[in-house]
Amino acid sequence: MSEANQNPKINNYAFIDSQNLNLAIKNQGWVLDFGRFRRYLADKYQVRKAFLFIGYVVGNESLYTELQNAGYIVILKPTICRYDNNGKLVFIKGNVDAELVLHSMIEYDGYEKAIIVSGDGDFHCLIEHLLKNGKLAHVIIPNRRKYSALLRKFRQYFIYLNGLEVKIGKNKKEGVTFGRTLGVPSHGDNDTIHNL
Repeated sequence: MSEANQNPKINNYAFIDSQNLNLAIKNQGWVLDFGRFRRYLADKYQVRKAFLFIGYVVGNESLYTELQNAGYIVILKPTICRYDNNGKLVFIKGNVDAELVLHSMIEYDGYEKAIIVSGDGDFHCLIEHLLKNGKLAHVIIPNRRKYSALLRKFRQYFIYLNGLEVKIGKNKKEGVTFGRTLGVPSHGDNDTIHNL
């Protein structure tokens, strides 16, 4: 992220539901390059701080370090692991919604505008509050074909990531870093894809 590319008068923060982002992009058949995405947020939307909310899984410490090195402030959420009768991991649950909302309020006075990165309808009240108070810049919807109907009323603030594979996607020759850790099924409702 280059400070020279940012307008010094604009101070936006991004609050990112990593699981929603990751799964929505994978659902489109490509893998997000989180480093390139961080630069995209800085260059295009003047994001000074990007808070990335993710469930903590033992053994993924190198992933969290990679994300920090890419410029994210990583907020870890404790997870619950479920195993079948044979001891095989069935799914990991790490719902980050409350942490994302809480941190957007803790940081409220520090940013000019907020960018929420998620298609999850659970953020409806947060987005509505930010909008009423003149603090909403955008809602970045990772997949225009899969987001909550509860967010439709904010459509004029939407930015879709569909079609940005060349700009923010992982090169096919590169190894998959973020996606490698998510090899277990998620457990969530049909409206959202935010659970780890």
